[in-house]
Amino acid sequence: MQIKGIVNYYEAAAQFELTAEEAFEFFLQKGLSRSFRWDEMVRNEHDVAFTVAKLMNGDLLDFVKKELTKVIDSGETFKDFADKIAPALQRHGWWGKRDVLEPYSGQVIEARLGSASRLETIFRTNLQSAYAKGQWQSIEENMSSMPYLMFDAVDDSRTRPEHARLDGIVLPVGHSFWDTHKAPLDYNCRCGVIQMSWEDLQDYGLQVSDAPNINWQTYRTPDGREITHPQGVGPTFI
Repeated sequence: MQIKGIVNYYEAAAQFELTAEEAFEFFLQKGLSRSFRWDEMVRNEHDVAFTVAKLMNGDLLDFVKKELTKVIDSGETFKDFADKIAPALQRHGWWGKRDVLEPYSGQVIEARLGSASRLETIFRTNLQSAYAKGQWQSIEENMSSMPYLMFDAVDDSRTRPEHARLDGIVLPVGHSFWDTHKAPLDYNCRCGVIQMSWEDLQDYGLQVSDAPNINWQTYRTPDGREITHPQGVGPTFI
């Protein structure tokens, strides 16, 4: 849902047109964590450490993080990022399919490493997560005058059905729904929230929604942890 006249910061971030000091500082403070699988780290761990699954070279991981930091600080595009990152990854052999040692089984497996689509996922997920963190700080600072949030899904053929069903839900900032539904909700999710005042609700003919029913699922990580997460929310994003 797009409402003309209300700024949707997630949409701006998704188009890589927004720079924010809060987003830059949040991403800058992250450390590095090497991981083999995408599900080794869950959301709170992503808040303090940057990782790229199967990128086990610490120097190369640090290089990717520094280039993403430059993107957030300068507003560069995905093309700018890919033009710098792809050649470096290719020089180090981290590209295409390769035989690698799987640490959990101790077996050599064929793994997909770098690719254009993988770079776009890394780019989009990290930028949106950084902007989301910066936006949430702003939301909390302004909740006394703008105490409501509206979930905003991008209404097109790529929107997940579970996310589309949440589009237009309006709930107070402090509602428990936002504990599990701070967008992005999964990899390549383009959803966001719009912060609103009571006057905004009146102007646009909106009202506070009933809390949606949430279907919970359980996911087991490689190290045996069980993560309970809502359907439609990635287990590493909860």
